[in-house]
Amino acid sequence: MQKKNALKEPRSGKDRSPPPAPPAAAPPAGLDRYDVAILAALQAEARLSNTDLAARIGLSAAPTWRRVKWLEEQGYITGYRAEIDRRRIGLGVLAFVRIDAERNNAEATRALEAAIRALPEVVACHYISGAGTFELQVMCTDLDAYARWSMETLFKLPNVKDLHTSFSLGEVKAGAALPLAHLVPRP
Repeated sequence: MQKKNALKEPRSGKDRSPPPAPPAAAPPAGLDRYDVAILAALQAEARLSNTDLAARIGLSAAPTWRRVKWLEEQGYITGYRAEIDRRRIGLGVLAFVRIDAERNNAEATRALEAAIRALPEVVACHYISGAGTFELQVMCTDLDAYARWSMETLFKLPNVKDLHTSFSLGEVKAGAALPLAHLVPRP
């Protein structure tokens, strides 16, 4: 079966090979408008039934299901989860923590990465450019809990030289869906 833009429809099983890896700036060659519509719809409401998803994107249920499975298998969809209001569950403090590492060699960095991954209070961690090595997003119940946690946990991480913490005073935008406009083929 051919799609309107002449890309092969993803199929389950052995007859489907993954598309070649695209250059970093280009949209993935294996995605068409239906795939992008699926991604957009599921980002907005991951609990859609396959029937409702199919109706939203303009395909029947069977090809929609095959496409969702293909997007999962190829790693475009990495999981599903509920968004929880952190304040409703008692996580009143969101801190942004820049960690300066003592040494920046591969072994020391891997040890620090592993230690950071094991901390449930760290909800996101990024390598950063400029001053510092890592930028963490940390959630705690209150300022006292953060102070205790940072002294008992963060300062004891391997190779940590210094910490710089900023606190969120209010969320303007959080948990946003990823932008997808760059994936839509232009006429």
